[in-house]
Amino acid sequence: MSAMPEAYGAALERAMVHAGDWLASVPTRPVRPAADADQVAKSILPRLPDGPTDAAEVVDELAALAEPGLMAIQSGRFFGWVMGGTLPAAMAADWLVSAWDQNNGLRFATPAAAAIEESAAAWLLDLLHLPATADVGFTTGATTANFVGLAAGRQYLMDEAGWDLEALGLSGAPRITVFAGRERHASVDLALRYLGLGACVPVDADHEGRIFPDALADAMDQQPGPSLVSLQAGNLHSGAFDPMAEAVAVAHDRGAWVHVDGAFGLWAAVSPTLRTRLAGVEDADSWATDAHKTLNVPYDCGLAIVARPEALRRAFSVHTSYLIATETGLGDPLEKVPEMSRRARGIPVWAALRQLGKDGVISMVERLAANARALAEGLAAIPGVEVLNDVAFTQVSVSFGSDDRTHRVTQRLMAEGAVWMSGSSWRGREILRISVSNWTTDAGDVAASIAAVRSAVNAEGEA
Repeated sequence: MSAMPEAYGAALERAMVHAGDWLASVPTRPVRPAADADQVAKSILPRLPDGPTDAAEVVDELAALAEPGLMAIQSGRFFGWVMGGTLPAAMAADWLVSAWDQNNGLRFATPAAAAIEESAAAWLLDLLHLPATADVGFTTGATTANFVGLAAGRQYLMDEAGWDLEALGLSGAPRITVFAGRERHASVDLALRYLGLGACVPVDADHEGRIFPDALADAMDQQPGPSLVSLQAGNLHSGAFDPMAEAVAVAHDRGAWVHVDGAFGLWAAVSPTLRTRLAGVEDADSWATDAHKTLNVPYDCGLAIVARPEALRRAFSVHTSYLIATETGLGDPLEKVPEMSRRARGIPVWAALRQLGKDGVISMVERLAANARALAEGLAAIPGVEVLNDVAFTQVSVSFGSDDRTHRVTQRLMAEGAVWMSGSSWRGREILRISVSNWTTDAGDVAASIAAVRSAVNAEGEA
């Protein structure tokens, strides 16, 4: 008789206790970690012991050494970078994903995981108002989702040019020129580096980071030939959206593949009140977003959406004698992402969507945007505080006067730990950047966060 159930039971019970203790502490604990990485490292055994250790004891040890070095990212007062929390159903589903241990590469081998991810994909396309025939790949994050969308574009353009990319590689291939706004996210440049496409041609943008369609047209006319255009749904600092309809039309008129980096901002498309800011986004060829951000599922889960499945699958499919390919038109999961082996990361997405329902997703997205507006209004009322952006979605960028003072206020906020807001640089100025991404953030968190900023400002004195 197998001893498997007994082998797991005690360790899982201890993990449940520690997870519960952690979650119970999040609403009231300081957001910042109590210890830095060097301090945590000192509590870890410097040498791996020769003998085994009871699994439950390992879990207890792990929880104890990690606790002081944990950032309360799930807190309603965490506004650093663009990180969501985790919905209850998504967290529990992620535990099941680990327990089931399915390598979701082939529909034949892992039918439950594949079918659940396909269901989640269909729900997502409906919610985001994107083509129902598009392929959806569940990637590690938004960076790899950008990589996938741009790789599909590269494949499509090479096929159109009659170049056999698989056989010949890039050496001697027709050059693909990539155009993107000056305020693009660095992950786009990183994806282009991975793909060997070189630096993009930067296109002028307005004060909110929105690309100028006329400038895009001029730039493309100066460098004709195969081209990719990367647009932005949600500027890193302002949250603003590129003028999709106009920019997509400019690009398509010149035969370009249009990719949309919508790491957090693409989710605005679910809202009837916010969707108009993204009008025309559905006409692009590929889209990237991150379910960990606005949808609030656990790490890791990016979404690569491609309107032309044949280009995506040509870029990523692999055929061998031991891999039993699907005979349906749906394609295998491994044909839509860079990995042949991966966890079934789309299952927590399914669980989050199932928990919320369509109305719940819309409500959550609109609530995040409303909280961002409330934070901006409250901060703007503090003497010496300037909100620098039009709050188009979930981002707020703030200055406290001089760069030095802005830096000092930001450092004080992070040191005090009641809230977490990260520093950045935008339009030649040091700023405090606030990203509202957590489903738990409520009016009390907003008020407490405004009070924390007011306290930090007052402590720094006159501007």
